[in-house]
Amino acid sequence: METSPGQQGVTPPPNQEDVDITRHLGRSRYFGLRDFFDRVDHYVTTSAFGYFFTLSGTGHPQEIAGATFFREVRAGITTFATMAYIIAVNAALLAQSGGTCVCDLTDRHACDKIDSYVACKEDIRRDIVTATAAVSGLASFMFGFLTNLPVALAPGMGLNAYFTFQVVGYNGSGPISYRLALTAVFVEGLIFIFLALTGMRQWLVKLIPSTIKTATGVGIGFFLTEIGLSYSAGIGAITGGGKATPLALGGCPQELLDEVTGMCTQGQMSSPKLWVAVFCGGIVTAFLMAFRVKYALILGIALVSVLSWPRNTPITYFPHTDEGDSRFEFFSQVVMWHPIERTLNQLDWSFGGSASQFALALFTFLYVDIIDATATLYSMVRFCGVVNPRDGDFPRSTLAYCTDAFFISVGALLGSSPVTAFIESGAGIAEGGRTGLTAMTTGLCFTAAVFFAPIFASVPPWATGCTLILVGCMMIRQITQINWRYIGDVLPSFVVMAFIPFSYSVAYGLIAGVFVYAVLNGLVGLVVWVTRGYVEPREYDLKEYWTWKGSGRAPWFIRAIRHGRNTGQENDEDQPGDSGHAMRDLDYDNRRENSSSRTASSGKDDQPMSPSNERWER
Repeated sequence: METSPGQQGVTPPPNQEDVDITRHLGRSRYFGLRDFFDRVDHYVTTSAFGYFFTLSGTGHPQEIAGATFFREVRAGITTFATMAYIIAVNAALLAQSGGTCVCDLTDRHACDKIDSYVACKEDIRRDIVTATAAVSGLASFMFGFLTNLPVALAPGMGLNAYFTFQVVGYNGSGPISYRLALTAVFVEGLIFIFLALTGMRQWLVKLIPSTIKTATGVGIGFFLTEIGLSYSAGIGAITGGGKATPLALGGCPQELLDEVTGMCTQGQMSSPKLWVAVFCGGIVTAFLMAFRVKYALILGIALVSVLSWPRNTPITYFPHTDEGDSRFEFFSQVVMWHPIERTLNQLDWSFGGSASQFALALFTFLYVDIIDATATLYSMVRFCGVVNPRDGDFPRSTLAYCTDAFFISVGALLGSSPVTAFIESGAGIAEGGRTGLTAMTTGLCFTAAVFFAPIFASVPPWATGCTLILVGCMMIRQITQINWRYIGDVLPSFVVMAFIPFSYSVAYGLIAGVFVYAVLNGLVGLVVWVTRGYVEPREYDLKEYWTWKGSGRAPWFIRAIRHGRNTGQENDEDQPGDSGHAMRDLDYDNRRENSSSRTASSGKDDQPMSPSNERWER
């Protein structure tokens, strides 16, 4: 077969025989492995197994076009790669609370000078490494199996920082003990199950002003950044400044810190650990993220960790001390099962004089988790294209919320902070994941990580510090979604964003913001009502709409009581437009609505616009 000569400047069409030969040679380079995997992929995809997960070509009424077995597996591995940092970061943060370790000193920072206490904290960290990997594996696997959604679960960032530094406090200096805080998390899971079964969980979040929800995420981002810059769980760039200034420049070696004030006596910004963390853990990671490398966060942590493992260097994590020798001995085992001993089933039901603080912690866990988990889950399922455009709901939503709530309580039994849906699941979805097989694959990867506890437990804090800063940076970007045109929305949002990091408390930040919102907008509304609209602020028509009735569909039992119908009937008064308004409020993580990109970067990166709702149109 001859090809026609091409015109000048125009490439002639390829010869079909040449194309076939090239394709054959390309396949032969893999010694037939590609054909073998294609056959296996087709066999599994079209089997009863594939039918259960509605894969493409199975004949299922709601089969998902393009969903194949190996594509789902690849997407699950991608999700794990973007989430794996949580194993080391969560353990590093929660261990700062001291866990179940006992120290009777008034100055809890002085407890770090007691060798037995330091050794106990190291055991706590190793326990939480195992607990984090175990609960993430179980939760992700069961969530994918029960809901058939490609969303992975793990202990959430932000809540673990609040749990450690505000509820329990550094070395247990907070208002309630580690055991009582775990009890609050356990009770939170039970309450969430009740809210999910009644339909209240997804409805309650609509009652919260959107500006407060957005500002909460931004404030937590600043909070994580502050932690990442600190000595205890970060790179050590800042330290306490005493009475004159709240914060001061740090970066000096640990031995140059003043024991009383915690400030650097000299040598600011001279610590080699700081600069290794900045360049290898920060700049390199950001460079990889610029090219949308999905493994950027875990690669940055791994690079700094590997550089910190040799013993005879100024940045070693295994100095020739009793503590360093203990760490190195555990690290040398590489592969082993580390049982959970100090954090397993440590719930405490004797509240004593801490009942009010327990209630405050429980309320904050509920409030923040309702916003974070519900909004994240909605943004991910909308990205998948499975949201029902009629009511803003998605398939098996009640089961999804119940599964999430159940593993919050399971995580508390293992000693971990609340489990939540991870926005990093968007990386796997962008890779082609559309079913629960993606989440199940991620869960299996987390389960395998349980047996590599010595590796994950040997990640130094300066290796994860820049990760906290980058995660905080990605959470802060939603600040553009705040309504900056009306003072009644701006001031409460600013108060929330400022109070969360500066008070070192998510709870106090939320309370301050809600208080300012209620008082300011209540007074303005009162004046407008008394004057019947003759006196109102100039930008009053630019304020963000809010109503105590919420938006979208009310919970099923309220609809049943109101109309005397069965729980499965539609509410005639529900307006389709309300669901879109509700999704706009809930989906505050899905920012780039006009993006044409189909690739999600590592961390909490912008998510592309969700595909069409094919599963509802079939």
